[in-house]
Amino acid sequence: MSTQSILLSIVAIGCGATLIMDAWLVVLRRLGVQTLNFAMIGRWAGHLAQGRFAHASIAKAAPVQGELALGWAVHYLIGIGFAGLLAALAGSRWIEAPTLVPAILFGVASVAAPLLVMQPAMGLGFFASRTPRPLPNCLRSLVNHTVFGAGLFLAASALSRITH
Repeated sequence: MSTQSILLSIVAIGCGATLIMDAWLVVLRRLGVQTLNFAMIGRWAGHLAQGRFAHASIAKAAPVQGELALGWAVHYLIGIGFAGLLAALAGSRWIEAPTLVPAILFGVASVAAPLLVMQPAMGLGFFASRTPRPLPNCLRSLVNHTVFGAGLFLAASALSRITH
């Protein structure tokens, strides 16, 4: 595969996997489960661009203009970044002939990002320790990222069928 083809595949796989995760989040919301507010990701990213990484409470931080749109953009950019990392770890051959296990394992491993970086930076603590229900929040993050891993496989499989 050419470098351009690999990069385009990574973008498609990352967007596809993130879209699948978003569909999962819609199902959870319809079942009454609280899910992530993407405006808070945008608020965090907006403050990060101004040099502030950590907050006592991102919800109490000053709003950022366009934070909801920024949050969605960051969400998809992270999905693309994760797809790129999986491709780097598994090799471009995985893009051409994706298998489920590496994608699921990567999805499970990717939960480290919210639990160890995003949540602490937003004032929620490591492993959601500053939330009212840390264990259920951690388990929900794990399931969400496992769904993302399945999405990586499904998106890569669909792309492989389309392009080959």
